[in-house]
Amino acid sequence: MKAEQVKELLKKDSSVQLLEQMYGKGKAEVNAERYELAANGFSRSFGDREFEFFTSPGRTEIGGNHTDHNQGKILAGSVQMDCVAAAAANGTETIHMISETYRQDLVIDLNDLEPGSQTTGTLPLVKGVLAGLEKRGFEIHGFDAYVTSNVIGGSGVSSSASFEMLVCSIVDYLFNNYTRDVVSYAKAGQYAENKYWLKGSGLLDQMACAVGGIITIDFADTEEPEMRRVDCNFDDLNLDLVIVNTGKGHADLSAEYSSIPNEMKSVAKYFGKEVLAQVAEEDVIENVKDIRRKCGDRALLRAFHFFEESRRVDDQVAALESGDKERFLQEITASGNSSWKWLQNCYLNETPQEQSISCTLALTELFLKKIYGGACRVHGGGFAGVIAAFIPKEHTAEYCRYIDKALGDGSAFVMHIRKQGAIHLEF
Repeated sequence: MKAEQVKELLKKDSSVQLLEQMYGKGKAEVNAERYELAANGFSRSFGDREFEFFTSPGRTEIGGNHTDHNQGKILAGSVQMDCVAAAAANGTETIHMISETYRQDLVIDLNDLEPGSQTTGTLPLVKGVLAGLEKRGFEIHGFDAYVTSNVIGGSGVSSSASFEMLVCSIVDYLFNNYTRDVVSYAKAGQYAENKYWLKGSGLLDQMACAVGGIITIDFADTEEPEMRRVDCNFDDLNLDLVIVNTGKGHADLSAEYSSIPNEMKSVAKYFGKEVLAQVAEEDVIENVKDIRRKCGDRALLRAFHFFEESRRVDDQVAALESGDKERFLQEITASGNSSWKWLQNCYLNETPQEQSISCTLALTELFLKKIYGGACRVHGGGFAGVIAAFIPKEHTAEYCRYIDKALGDGSAFVMHIRKQGAIHLEF
């Protein structure tokens, strides 16, 4: 398609229905404007050429906080916040990407994908994704892309993974006949973060963005993670998932995130294993004294969190699939308590006077106590960023006003779970 065709295409009934399915009821028009922006940006930047649309969502972590990197279990879903791109092959070996949101203009030579000294930012991330795809046998050539995103950056809904999966879907569609699997997408994104950002991340973020809907994954087999969709709808439970931006981003906390998998793996190493999924919790309990001496108390606590959190994922899935709202909320609360007390990713020990996550959780717990319902927990990597709150629908507007008054307007975001992952989109 070309830019001049987009406006009329987006007015079609089928297009409106698709946009409402992806972004929520009443959200078609505002998101149609984003696709028009991407189309016009592409035409303005790269000429009046044919292009394709691509979209990749952010993600919400429902259960399995910091379990994926030790081959545990997770429960996650894709959300309506997404990256949108207008892209087309350019017949060269150079990739040119313009980000309207972050005002970036990136040019990447496909003959120069080796890691450099820069370990933050978009450029090394894209190079890492491309290198990861290349290692997994993807055909890659040059393309032009104009990108816009409304995924909140540095705040736990995975703006980076959303962007990584967008790049993967573009490469797959343009040069690989759209035949590659999402596990390959996810591993390319993980490779980029591990090798180019030096961040010890797992596969949760990438898989949740790539697949779409609510999914549960067991990472026991890292080459072929066991994944399945969870058939549930928060609307049927009369719950809204509200993500709260606590006011401090987590983009500069890679060392803190890496300490979690590293400490968990130190306990696994005590038993001669690589990850905690290969260790029995009972064996850890039997060797507590020696583990504390050799690995430290925090590593022990984080190991206990891993075992119990992975087990909780199964209970959360069972509760959702049976429609047992109270059990589900109990498990969310238990997950939050474990992250706070055992995993310890709600604030930094070095700066105890700054506790944006803890303050927002406390405010939310006081609200939930008053309405006798709901649950909340730290969301994603932690230390800063966002929390997740499950609020009875009749109290959602009140909760958002309450949080916005405390933290500032625009802090609370009501999430919509979308079925589409990282895809090529046709209207």
